[in-house]
Amino acid sequence: MEREMVDIESQTNHQEVPNNVFHKRNPPVTLKFEDVVYKIKIENGGILEKKKKASERKVILNGVSGIVQPGEILAMLGPSGSGKTTLLTALGGRLGGRLKGKITYNGDPFSNAMKRNTGFVTQDDVLHPHLTVTETLVFTALLRLPNTVAKEEKVALAKVVINQLGLVKCKDSIVGGPGLRGVSGGERKRVSVGQELLINPSLLFLDEPTSGLDSTTALRLVSTLFELARGGRTIVMTIHQPSSRLYYMFTKVLLLSEGNTVYFGKGSEALDYFSSVGFSPALAMNPADFLLDLANGIYTNELNEDVVVDKQQLIQAYKSCNADSQLRQMVQETNRNSSSRVENTAGFGKWPTNWWQQFTVLLRRDLKERKHEAFASFNIVQVVLTSFIVGLLWYKSDTAHMQDQLGLLFFLSSFWAFYPLYRAIFVFPDERVMLEKERSSGMYRLSSYFMAKMTVDLPMELVLPTVSILITYWMAALKATAAAFIFMLLTILTLVLVSQGIGLALGACVQNTKVATTFASVIGLTFMITSGFFVQNVPKFIAWLKYLSFIYYANELVIFSQYREGETYKCGKGKCLIYEYPGIKGLGFVNNRESQLRASLILLAMLFFYRFIAYVALMRIGVTRKSKSS
Repeated sequence: MEREMVDIESQTNHQEVPNNVFHKRNPPVTLKFEDVVYKIKIENGGILEKKKKASERKVILNGVSGIVQPGEILAMLGPSGSGKTTLLTALGGRLGGRLKGKITYNGDPFSNAMKRNTGFVTQDDVLHPHLTVTETLVFTALLRLPNTVAKEEKVALAKVVINQLGLVKCKDSIVGGPGLRGVSGGERKRVSVGQELLINPSLLFLDEPTSGLDSTTALRLVSTLFELARGGRTIVMTIHQPSSRLYYMFTKVLLLSEGNTVYFGKGSEALDYFSSVGFSPALAMNPADFLLDLANGIYTNELNEDVVVDKQQLIQAYKSCNADSQLRQMVQETNRNSSSRVENTAGFGKWPTNWWQQFTVLLRRDLKERKHEAFASFNIVQVVLTSFIVGLLWYKSDTAHMQDQLGLLFFLSSFWAFYPLYRAIFVFPDERVMLEKERSSGMYRLSSYFMAKMTVDLPMELVLPTVSILITYWMAALKATAAAFIFMLLTILTLVLVSQGIGLALGACVQNTKVATTFASVIGLTFMITSGFFVQNVPKFIAWLKYLSFIYYANELVIFSQYREGETYKCGKGKCLIYEYPGIKGLGFVNNRESQLRASLILLAMLFFYRFIAYVALMRIGVTRKSKSS
């Protein structure tokens, strides 16, 4: 992928970017929302108290209305907890369920066509840390743009967005993240905006786009959004405490307090409105600061004294003034004279690309991102050093010390059962936010994501176990035949994949790494104890657990790789049959091809079964998230 991407980029660097690189955009969008109400359940207190309050709900949004037209920027202001992000999420089509009211886009409800024509920038920049800015935007373009746009044009479009957002200087720098230095906060935010601009949306939502940015960087970002709005886009954003320079770029302002509208209208007319209802700023100040003070119930009078304001007074003042009635009348008029419908004319089907294209792009992206984690120096040192220590402890062991050899074989089975298990637990919880973000924008199918992830894990997860076995096997002087070594290696690699599958299933089902790690410890230790090495005379009522233990079957196959029926070892009688050794005989193994085939097939069945559980869990999480956020 890197060579392919470089080739495409080199072509675009030496060619003019085509004028029609942006695919056809849907008509401009007029967004209207009327009497939006959203409630959530109150879940606090003890069990009895919860039962009493089962029917109680907290109102997050209480009859909020507004309209935003093409070329306008609507800024939603309000203190923390006022409902800004909830309203933005609802307007972006990502909230439903208990949501009441009417939200329309050119007079129509939210649809898949509208979803493809909408950009949504979350407050937190959810990006792959090891990808460069160019790679991030190119991969996004390859996934989000339809097949009607050629691959070369998609890469060229990424270059256009880089130039448009002023990211040329950092285009070859990695994005970075916690503990990994990359581009600056402002550049990260612009990359997030750039991902949404790739689809050339008519409607763009941004949640706190200036959060964590200095005033100059914030001004540059909002200035870019201002230019985008002038191009005919409809832009809606939440913003916490904008400077006065930012404030006057907003076409309209919606001020919320405890889920209620305190003001909606032109930003330049907000101070005049509040003066008309008896609240004028005593000093020349940032209008945004004045509005936020009022929304918090604080007003500074002419004596420079802070006076507590009844928030209900502000809410009732807005409802009783002409502004609210004029707004409702304007919404009704635009409903009767709605703009052209947003149709799926940009070349999108249900998905922008087919399954195979999604799979190959995700495979290349995951391969580039995951290699930094899988082959981190810490992991390499950990595995190699452990392998050498184990090789030294069992250096040139032989069948004269059968218990020692059995201990080595069981250790190898146990180590490669636990090591990938704990690593895999973190895969889906760490990527959940990214998965939700990309899936909510309709970038790809869950199946293509999952299969790409599983395919990438094959080379990534099997290299270190192979290196480890190469070191330990020959240092410990295990059976020096190619067949025995290959059989042992294949058994350990299958064990690694089964263990990884259990970790993936736990991480996907629980989605809490601490809880999942606890479950993994209990499950892993249970399977290890019941595998027969430590306790062979297990009571019958619990002996069945060993048949669920993947370590039991792996240990069985590992022993098969080293010892055959009829082979002997040195004992007090001179020579004894290996399969009569108490440590092996007590396991109940039968050394024949049928038994080997049975153990192998069970491990392979576990390999697929646990991954299937992980996939179903990811599907369930998607449904649960929609129902909760809806």
